[in-house]
Amino acid sequence: MLTLSDHGSTHDCQGFSRRNFLRVGTLGMGGLSLAGLMEAQARATDASSLLTGKSVVLLFLQGGPPHIEFFDPKPHAPIEIRSITGDVQTRHPGITFGATFPRLAALADKITIVRSYGSGNSGHEYGYVVSGGEHKGAAMSSMYARVRGNNHPETGLPTNVLVLPEAVKDGLKVESNFETGALPTLTQTGSLGDTYRAFNPSSGGDLKQDMELRLSAPRMLDRRALLQGLDSLRAVREVTKVADSLSFYQQQAFDVITNGVASAFDLSRESPATIARYDTSRLFRSEDLTKYYDMRRVSNQLGHQMLLARRLCEAGCGFVTVSDCGWDYHANGNSPKGMTGIYPMGGQVDHAVSAFIEDLAERGLSDKILLAVTGEMGRTPRINNGGGRDHYGELTPLLLAGGGLKMGQVIGQSDNQAGKSLTTPYRPSHLLSTVMHTLFDVGKLRLESTVPRDILRLADSTAPIDNLL
Repeated sequence: MLTLSDHGSTHDCQGFSRRNFLRVGTLGMGGLSLAGLMEAQARATDASSLLTGKSVVLLFLQGGPPHIEFFDPKPHAPIEIRSITGDVQTRHPGITFGATFPRLAALADKITIVRSYGSGNSGHEYGYVVSGGEHKGAAMSSMYARVRGNNHPETGLPTNVLVLPEAVKDGLKVESNFETGALPTLTQTGSLGDTYRAFNPSSGGDLKQDMELRLSAPRMLDRRALLQGLDSLRAVREVTKVADSLSFYQQQAFDVITNGVASAFDLSRESPATIARYDTSRLFRSEDLTKYYDMRRVSNQLGHQMLLARRLCEAGCGFVTVSDCGWDYHANGNSPKGMTGIYPMGGQVDHAVSAFIEDLAERGLSDKILLAVTGEMGRTPRINNGGGRDHYGELTPLLLAGGGLKMGQVIGQSDNQAGKSLTTPYRPSHLLSTVMHTLFDVGKLRLESTVPRDILRLADSTAPIDNLL
């Protein structure tokens, strides 16, 4: 935070309060401080040549979304196999999606579905997917921040952000929006170090207070006086060394903070029409689903989470992870019988993702932002005795949109029971490689001596998914 005050009752020999005149600290996991901005600026020159200027939004459907009810409905399979929702025709002749995705079916020319993708893991392990198949590796969002830097050098925005429902609805109380143990490589970054955790704007509810400069309007406008005040710190013995090193960045630091980094997190700055367009809260009542244990983290705020993700990318965030939980569909009493939760939850994904894709296209951002939608696993092809589907890692839903990749495709094919791939099988390592090639010039990355070898290995050891780049 940055706190400034007028002369008070406690002064040093120069007339300034050493304790209260200026206080500069970190902003939680975002790490925004004047020193942090200096580091970001210094690193930006080296990192800029490695970047493509694109961002990634990962919508992670925690719990295991059923691949058959999503994008591989198998309408001609036996009733115990095919999608319980039926299917809907896409723009591609002969290609159908599950019937809860009519909007995405109409946008099939703007998205790519990978039907031969599987996480290869049948447990609730977020980290396994986003670290390229390594159980203790770093999340790809952390890898990005490790190369890019923790804060954008011009806006000061954290470059790696986790968007939970609490970030878009004040007062929302969610026990934990990820399954226990599901985020080992997002919140605990292993060899990359604690600095590269994702920034969580809903944590503690202090984001806006920390990121806003709180001064009266006349003093906010008195930029010269403020900079003179910063210069006066040279007289304070305890901070002389720090102040001397900040002279080149004082104006930039002031601009960053007064421009309001927190404004990127403020959805009220959007037009009412845009907010309404993304709104999914009216689609269903969360309390109708959260009464089930496996769905206790379900929220109907996904639309506004996706809107926030778009705003963050526009403001300089390079990697945004959006959480949507409650996709554990055993139908064993801990979730509804017959997987009936797919209707409200699938409808919410359909609404939120289609609004995001259309909005990006209208804003000219489709090639600048890559959206990936997946989960930690899929669901068994055969429906169980409760009318649900159990854990299954062989096939997992994967939707990609934008990022300058080739859209309008269905890549790969599963067998007639959606049990295994009949074509080249893709795994998390292929997804990671696709994301890294979207964010970085991998050829230049190989030549950069400051990039950790583990990042290079993961980015370069497996080829991206075919026919996308």
